[in-house]
Amino acid sequence: MYEKDDPRSGLATAPRPDGGAAIAAAQYLDLRGTPIVRAQNVILIHTDARDGDDLDNGTLEGELAIVVTDASPAFTVLTGDGATKVDSPGLVVVPPGASRISVHGDGPLVRLVEATELPWRDRVANAAAYAENHPRVALLERWPAPPEERVRVYPLSDVPDDPKRFGRIFRTRSFMVNFLPLQNGPRDPHKLSPHTHDDFEQLSLAMRGEYVHHIRTPWLSDSTGWRDDEHVRLGSPSVAIIPPPTVHTSAASDPGVNQLIDIFSPPRADFSGKPGWVLNADDYPMP
Repeated sequence: MYEKDDPRSGLATAPRPDGGAAIAAAQYLDLRGTPIVRAQNVILIHTDARDGDDLDNGTLEGELAIVVTDASPAFTVLTGDGATKVDSPGLVVVPPGASRISVHGDGPLVRLVEATELPWRDRVANAAAYAENHPRVALLERWPAPPEERVRVYPLSDVPDDPKRFGRIFRTRSFMVNFLPLQNGPRDPHKLSPHTHDDFEQLSLAMRGEYVHHIRTPWLSDSTGWRDDEHVRLGSPSVAIIPPPTVHTSAASDPGVNQLIDIFSPPRADFSGKPGWVLNADDYPMP
């Protein structure tokens, strides 16, 4: 990054101007030890559910999203409007208000709520990382409401993987969840995909296997904020919180099955603008 009075700042090859705010550090969190964690706009709750559990979601101002994997148990979502049974992998969206989850088996469930929700915001393990908002991360502004408020279930079985589409993406008013294809064995080291985001965090949720998260922090004018490249290996369940504008890519490393789910808040406009990518776009209109 060139200073404004540096003659090179006018070159066509010069880096674009930067606001100068410090770049946040990436976070690597083992969800078995810290099951409730947050990014700037979203709280992630990992539960090793057991048969007969009654999970109270609290009374929420915004929607609740439930990430369901192959290992998750069946469960019933209970709201003031009735009961909805879920018994297959996918995404479940629960409207604002009070709700509970009645669990019918053993296995992991992941819930997403907005970071400002009173029942959850004081329970996160990494609260100190967000004592102040990160200036490089855009604050959440909810996207338009769906035509009607009800529990919505989006089974993955309805939308098989398609190499012409990037993963299987669903969005709510506040979140975007991308179920990436299962990776059998380690990722080809010759085919990684390092990239950056301008103003949003990425939560890379590992639910099976093991991943190495490669993260490079760009150099700014203040060299005291420079960091060494990171190559952090995490098992599952875990989440890496990747701040903008770091260069990042993640590589499956377990010889068995690896599963990574990417989460964004607010929803990504670039993914939403690709025809056919967001599988429930008819329910959740863009701004």
